[in-house]
Amino acid sequence: MIKFFKRVWLAAMLVGMLAVPAFGAGGNLRYTITVSKFENNSGWSGQWEIGDAFGSILTEALQASGKFVVLGERDMRGEAMLEQDLAASGRTAGGKKAPATGRLTPAQLLVKGAVTHVQSSTTGGGGGINVMGFSLGGSKDKAEVNITIYVVDSTTGQVKSSTKVVGQAGRRGLSFGYSGSAFGGNVDGFKKDNVGKACEDAVVQAVEYLEQQLEQIPWEGSIVKAGDQPIINRGTREGVEVGQVFKVGAVENLVDEDTGEILDSEMKQVAVIKVSSVKEKIAYCDLLEGQTEKGMTVHPAD
Repeated sequence: MIKFFKRVWLAAMLVGMLAVPAFGAGGNLRYTITVSKFENNSGWSGQWEIGDAFGSILTEALQASGKFVVLGERDMRGEAMLEQDLAASGRTAGGKKAPATGRLTPAQLLVKGAVTHVQSSTTGGGGGINVMGFSLGGSKDKAEVNITIYVVDSTTGQVKSSTKVVGQAGRRGLSFGYSGSAFGGNVDGFKKDNVGKACEDAVVQAVEYLEQQLEQIPWEGSIVKAGDQPIINRGTREGVEVGQVFKVGAVENLVDEDTGEILDSEMKQVAVIKVSSVKEKIAYCDLLEGQTEKGMTVHPAD
């Protein structure tokens, strides 16, 4: 009987833990985010570009976390814009499948930074074999990378937060695979190399840091259709669920008259809406009180 109650208690504790929302008052609402190329300011060079490689792994790690709407890196989005420009030039066959301008999903948050220091060996030890100056398969030796990370508000261009992480080989790795052209065609070599392992540890820390910042960054959407059943431009992709309640209002930016910089913003609440049905990118709502207008800002209700 005692064992039975212990099992019941453990099950209740587990349910309670799983029920804790990820981002406080916003629940599991997700933010659109994109990663820019990380600069290599360390002076380290090898058979892959470490800044590109770190940015690629971080992009895939954010996607794997399930807590962000991850957009393509800047070069990927640049290629998409080139395709749109080509289609708009009239030199390609038209049709419904042709890429159209004005349809790229904007990123709410930008992540950029720099690799500031790389130490291929922190022990002076060896292990494994040496190929083209890289220690492959070594388990005794260590490596360390120092990364500076910035979170930028895409609307204002202001740095919302920043941190420095130190990745060490063998401390923590990633549970998912990654690929791409940033590894000089040698992904396996990167994964086995101690510098690559140190980058993985740094990525784990970076994702944890970015998740922590969500508490400090206001989540918002917009009214795209007003009326008694307003529609907002956020859906299941951003974590919106049926039954969620949002406050609606007009946002006023407080601007520095000398510099034009946005100092702060205030929202005057005019309405409350409740989600009745959700699609991938939009949510249909019921108007609980007040009136809405197209373009008004939507915030999670407290």
